[in-house]
Amino acid sequence: MSRLELRTPNRTHIVMEELYKDLERRIESSPPGLCPVDMSRAFLELCHAQTCGKCVPCRIGLGQLNHFIKDVLDGKATMETLDTMEATALSIMESADCAIGYEAAHMVYKGLVGYRDDYIEHIRHGRCTCTYSQPVPCVALCPAHVDIPGYIALVGEGRYADAVRLIRKDNPFPTTCGFICEHPCELRCRRNMVDDSVNIRGLKRVAADFAGEVEPPKCAPSTGKKIAVLGGGPGGLSAAYYLQLMGHQTTVYEMLPKLGGMLRYGIPNYRLPKERLEDDVNAILKTGVQVEYGKKIGQDITIQDLREQYDAVLITIGASTDKKLGLEGEDSEGVMSAVQFLRNIGKNIITDLTGKEVAVIGGGNVSMDAVRTAKRLGAKKVSIVYRRRMADMTALPGEINGAVAEGIELQTLKAPAAIDVDENNHVKGIYVTPQMVSTIKNGRASVRPTGEDDIYIPCDVLVVAIGQNIETAHFEAAGIPVSRGKILTTSTGAVEDMPDVYAGGDCSSGPATVIKAIAAAKVVAANIDEYLGFRHEISCDVEIPEAKLEDKIPCGRIDLTEREACERVCDFDAVENCMTENEARQEAGRCLRCDHFGYGIFKGGRETLW
Repeated sequence: MSRLELRTPNRTHIVMEELYKDLERRIESSPPGLCPVDMSRAFLELCHAQTCGKCVPCRIGLGQLNHFIKDVLDGKATMETLDTMEATALSIMESADCAIGYEAAHMVYKGLVGYRDDYIEHIRHGRCTCTYSQPVPCVALCPAHVDIPGYIALVGEGRYADAVRLIRKDNPFPTTCGFICEHPCELRCRRNMVDDSVNIRGLKRVAADFAGEVEPPKCAPSTGKKIAVLGGGPGGLSAAYYLQLMGHQTTVYEMLPKLGGMLRYGIPNYRLPKERLEDDVNAILKTGVQVEYGKKIGQDITIQDLREQYDAVLITIGASTDKKLGLEGEDSEGVMSAVQFLRNIGKNIITDLTGKEVAVIGGGNVSMDAVRTAKRLGAKKVSIVYRRRMADMTALPGEINGAVAEGIELQTLKAPAAIDVDENNHVKGIYVTPQMVSTIKNGRASVRPTGEDDIYIPCDVLVVAIGQNIETAHFEAAGIPVSRGKILTTSTGAVEDMPDVYAGGDCSSGPATVIKAIAAAKVVAANIDEYLGFRHEISCDVEIPEAKLEDKIPCGRIDLTEREACERVCDFDAVENCMTENEARQEAGRCLRCDHFGYGIFKGGRETLW
């Protein structure tokens, strides 16, 4: 009888595992803008080291590909080299005995097709097209390019008002984004190489919470120009803010009773308290921005009228209408869109759901807002119905976890098939078709029916949260080009053949995040300013603290805590708690100040926006 032994990893295995984890952290924190050719070389060498080396395509072929890429980087390659590389990669893909060899060659082949211009630039001009002069990764990944290291350093020194001033130079919604920004800036934070990314959004929240009321900067002298902005959401208000600071008198036309757009009428109070939204809105209005409430485009005003009255018109109406399921019975009583459901709450039109069963279709942040709102309205049972897996949901992981903690049921891999209604045309439930994961397309697993019978999910209220559209009828009638539900613009945001009409944000790009709408508004405001014959610069006279030289030892990330789930589901008060000042100082101290160490100093005491 053979004896079984417990094997424990030796020191070599332990060190190798640590090296693999270190490599994972370095890949995760790789900044955007790196040379794609050099990245191909690095990954090819890594894959080559992992092959068994038994077959010629891997052992010799991958080595040859690596040799060719090095020739490209060293300026020794010719255009014929690219053809040889492509043929070699295809040959390896067809003949390699293992998946590693195939995938390594496929990666090189995709690069030769996808970023061939970068290869050509190296060969013909001996230079790289990537930008080594880019700002730090967090700044590069922030759509609005906020000076993140700067305001983190200010928070670390307790200069909260200055931090807010610095943020507003690029983003006039510091308080709002401190609550609900999706923080793409944290994805490639270089602190990941040490332990974990800095809690950038949390520190923005700290600045807004502790700063108190911060007056906006003074406007430039009046230019005598007038600009109309259609839509009082984050995009419209951001554009109005910057245009007003430049000296152009700006008027916002808003169809609803209050400003904020989806921030007010789409995001529930527990995520973004409306009194905190008012902090940002009031600061914008203090610059002198005027507002016309209750004015809907195509009904109360027209594009033609505005073009006659103003020097420029900016369309930022957002995506405020819903997409349909396309199922019979969708117009039945009890079936509503998430946009309408959440807008009613924003208007303080409260629906009592006590004792009712609610189903919400969709897996994005809007669906999470809908289910968590339904729970707070007293629903007996709330379910999310999603045709893919939980891992495929587009909602933020924190929102999904928050919903689960509050008792929301996840019904995944179930595609809506039919709506069941009673004799009074009221929804009774929904039939769903079981799905199974299938082939991976564009990095995401697709789904297909399992072949099993449909499942019945009873519900008294059915909320549809599968996407949003814009209202385009009036714009098409006014001669503004619209394609696939979006307003077509040039690269500057101007409408073709209408140089005085611009569009930005969701209505031209499709539904996106708040920070992307703000970023788009900032750019289009600069382009409108240039169209009017000016080149104003928005500056900030805030002195950034010098980078400190102390060692950065590993230190855990401080996350924002939340109120207990059993307590918070009973009201619409804010879920998240802010950091304490001690926590904020420690978290700010984790920042590596990449703007000074490793990337070169890219800012001084006075910065410009464009």
